[in-house]
This record gives sequence, structure tokens and C-alpha cells, in this order.
Amino acid sequence: MDRIILHCDMNAFYASVELLSHPELVDAPVAVSGDPEGRHGIILAKNEAAKKRGVVTAETVWQARKKCPNLVLLPAHHEQYAHYSKLINAIYARFTDMVEPFSIDESWLDVTASTKLFGSGEQIAYTIKQAVKDELGLTQSVGVSFNKIFAKMGSEYRKPDAVTLVSRENYKALLWPLPVRELFSVGSATAERLNTMGINTIGDLAAADAPLLKAVLGKQGEILYEYANGLECSAVRSIDEGRMPKSVGNGMTFRRDLLGEADVLTAITALSDTVSGRLRKHGLMCSGVKVDIKDPSFKTISRQMQLKTPTHLADVIRRAAMEILHASWDMNAPIRLLTVTGIDLAGESEIVETQLSFLETDAMAASKAEKSEKIELAMDHIREKYGVSAITYGRIIGNDIGLQTKDRP
Repeated sequence: MDRIILHCDMNAFYASVELLSHPELVDAPVAVSGDPEGRHGIILAKNEAAKKRGVVTAETVWQARKKCPNLVLLPAHHEQYAHYSKLINAIYARFTDMVEPFSIDESWLDVTASTKLFGSGEQIAYTIKQAVKDELGLTQSVGVSFNKIFAKMGSEYRKPDAVTLVSRENYKALLWPLPVRELFSVGSATAERLNTMGINTIGDLAAADAPLLKAVLGKQGEILYEYANGLECSAVRSIDEGRMPKSVGNGMTFRRDLLGEADVLTAITALSDTVSGRLRKHGLMCSGVKVDIKDPSFKTISRQMQLKTPTHLADVIRRAAMEILHASWDMNAPIRLLTVTGIDLAGESEIVETQLSFLETDAMAASKAEKSEKIELAMDHIREKYGVSAITYGRIIGNDIGLQTKDRP
């Protein structure tokens, strides 16, 4: 018997939550944006009226207003979005305990065991959608399928406020004619590469030679082949199951462009401090570091490197991030935004033996790591007791690029 998986995707979530407080704007083109004066003037979300006028997420405010001069901008209230996300998932929990949030406004539900109580998968989808609308005043689109990937694609198929069934009987007719870029996890670069191979639709991908895809794209090629053919079979996690984050990062658009080694080092020091603190808070270590760089023209590059040994120390993350930058970037070129991310995570207890084994062969590294550990744990203790702004690195004090210790938990 096939599983019955739902993917519930809120429609224009940020904008819809904001409109609950501004009912007079319900028919106007509305977007949620960052602060243009603080160089955060990016569209974070838009409602359907703004979407119809060509406004898209992640473009700048001035670009959006060129398309839609009467666009109404509202500030973001992230605490409200988190609050409503909890309320929405609580509604899902009435129907199943197999609820796996994918993001703040999306969740997978396994309702296979719930059909005797609540009806078919489609019936449950309509019931949940109506409950969210009646109780919270928000709409969503729901995909119903036999695996997580097709359920998610079903929720994307028709928007807003719709239910789409992707079954074993109809998925080829429904999904295979779509451009390959529409397949979950296929980015623009991968789509271009597939297009050069003559693979233009999801159906083309499903019919492609699996070994060739793996040879060209590596493990991703094998995964995409399975996705296209409906072979994905991962389980929906229980709502009570602990979820380890896949990465821990922090990024910032600066008050002015960074110029030169000193600016970059100040920024990287602050970002690495935040990332390491979050890793320790979650009891995690990273085995790799990734840096994303955006220049004033919004061109972005992303680079990463593996570490010799897993870490949760700011000093190690900072040195790795600077090494990435020196290898990948002209340090005299302006930088608008930087993001530092710890990747390839594992629990501290899982990798203690590996770390100790490495340190035993390098007494100098062991001594330096021990010293850094003591310093950073002491900083954690002071911040926990007196607040995050109680202690920081001297390099960060008095900066003019927008770093504030109170913003860095």
C-alpha cells in the first residue's frame, strides 16, 4: 500500500500575515521588504496582486517599484511569522503526529494512518486547508502524493489556495511535460547542464541513462533520476523527533561596502563568532566552512572548504573563511554581503574520538585548540549571564560597517 503524503505550502506567507493587521490593503499590491536605508531593500515576500504586476522575491525595492509604482511596502515582523508557523503546525498535529517542517511556511505530513478517521488524502488536505483559513485567516496550497518530492511539486502546481493530487496514475501526464528546472532541487546551473545534454523536461530526465547522469553530475544525477521517476521514498519525520540542522550560518548586508583586508577581517571575525556560538549552543561541530560573497552589483559566488578536524571554535572558522576569501576573491574589490556557514555537521559526542585522534598527533594544534576552547566557553558564559553585548572581540568595537553585538546571539 502506498503512503499518503501531503505537502502544505502557505501562500505568500509573510505578506499574508502582515495583511491580517492591514485588511484595508487586501486588494492592493503589497510586499514585505527590508529597510532600504539600511541597504536591506530587498523584496522578502509579495501578495498575489503584486505578483501579477511582476514583482518577484529577492529583487531590490527600486526594481519592484519600477514595475509597480503603487506598491505598498510593509516592514517584516519575523516573530509574528514564527508565531503563526507554530499555530499552523499545531493544526496539522490534529491529523497526524508525522509532521516534518521543511521551512517556516512549509511542512510534509504523512497521513497514511489517518485515513480511517479523516477520509482520503485529498479529503484531509481540503479539511486542513479550510481549518487554516477559518482559524487563522491564511491560505495554503497542498500537494497530495505517494512520496515527499511529488507532494511538494503538487503544492507548487496550482497556486494559490488549491489542492493537487499527484498519483501513480497521473504523475507522468502532470509532471513529465514540465521544464526540468521545475523538478525539486534542480537549480539554474544544473538545469543548464542538463539542457546541454538534451534533457529539457522532467520526462526527458526520467528517460535518461541513469549511469550517464551519475557520471556527469555525480550523486546528484542519481538522486534526480529517482526524483523524476517517482522513486524517492524517504520517511516523514515525527513531530516529536529532534531535527539536527544541516548547516549553521550567519550573513549580513553591511552599512557600506567592505574594502580591503581590514574590513573583511572585521566582518569575518564577527560572523565566525556568531556561527561558533550557535554550533556550541546546539552541541554541534562542523567539518567544513562555506563563504558566500555578494558584490554591489548583486553578483554572488559561493566557495567552501573541508577542515582537517571538526570544530565549533570561532578562531578555526575565521581562519578557514579568510583562507577561502584569499583564494577566491580580490581583497580590494568591494563586498556588499558576506555569509559564513558551518557545514557537514555532526553532534559533538559523535566526533570526539576523531578529534582527539588528530590532536594527539599535533601537540601544538592541541594546545592552541585547548586555549581557544577555554576562551570561547568563557565568552559564552559571560554572554549567557550578562547579555550578548557584554563581551566581544576588540576588532569589532567601534566599527562603521554595521556590526552590533546585540544583533549577534
